[in-house]
Amino acid sequence: MKHLLSMADLSREEILAILDTAATMHEVQHREVKKLPTLRGRTIINFFFEDSTRTRSSFELAGKWMSADTINLTGKGTSVSKGESLRDTVKTIDAMGVDMMVIRHMASGAPATIAQWTNCSIVNAGDGTHEHPSQALLDAYTMRARLGDLEGRHVALVGDLAHSRVLRSNLICLRTLGARVTLVAPPTLMPSGIGPWSEGDGFATSYDLDDVLPSVDAVMMLRVQRERMSGGYFPTAREYAVTYGLTTARLAALPGHAVIAHPGPMNRGLEISGEAADAAQSLVLEQVSAGVAVRMSILYHLLSGEAMSA
Repeated sequence: MKHLLSMADLSREEILAILDTAATMHEVQHREVKKLPTLRGRTIINFFFEDSTRTRSSFELAGKWMSADTINLTGKGTSVSKGESLRDTVKTIDAMGVDMMVIRHMASGAPATIAQWTNCSIVNAGDGTHEHPSQALLDAYTMRARLGDLEGRHVALVGDLAHSRVLRSNLICLRTLGARVTLVAPPTLMPSGIGPWSEGDGFATSYDLDDVLPSVDAVMMLRVQRERMSGGYFPTAREYAVTYGLTTARLAALPGHAVIAHPGPMNRGLEISGEAADAAQSLVLEQVSAGVAVRMSILYHLLSGEAMSA
């Protein structure tokens, strides 16, 4: 494969190959000297049109720890801010002979469009409300490290589903790995067309978090994206927290083996309580740690010449 634009691009075998390679890459983070020669001579541009802490820094570390030449760009620091078209800007960068662009853009579908304009590899680091493939891979990696094989496991994705690119990528990834998925949200934050979508792709939906929690192996709380909301999707923050937040009381309702995930950044006290975020079964910091290893694995499979297959 040349690009990673959507989780739908990957088969089960390809996902498992990335996760298995990531386990090896994870060991690098515990070395005194965090460096591999794997991508020496390769050039990677991290091109972020939206703000990011975890994704951008982990892609940068992944490239540097694999000895690639890594450059960070933002929309404000390029000719796009002067009125140049996105097409002309990326074609200019491509003409410099770079090997990969990691793209985050506020427009859904932007990385896929950019892939048609360039000769280099393109990785989707989050596009609008569409997808975030590397996040889904690191989430699966982290859950798999605690729970083992995800085949048959019950995972609940809870929260602002209507605006979430993490939802779409995780749903595809988890279903491809054989997990049973339930989406939980208030009616106003369910994606449009959820009925036909759930029937076609074989996942469940619920408006009652308390009904779902006792049977889950993992629960992923998704951030309420208030910056994407132009209207009143719920009456008050307090009412949302009481009805759909992972409160201290709901933490006690989880099965003992169940794990808690959150892709970050977290709104503590809204979709997740401080007690739940810091609980022993929380994977939040493990997800951050795994992010570098998984992105190292993605770069390896796309740029080293090795096929993305098991």
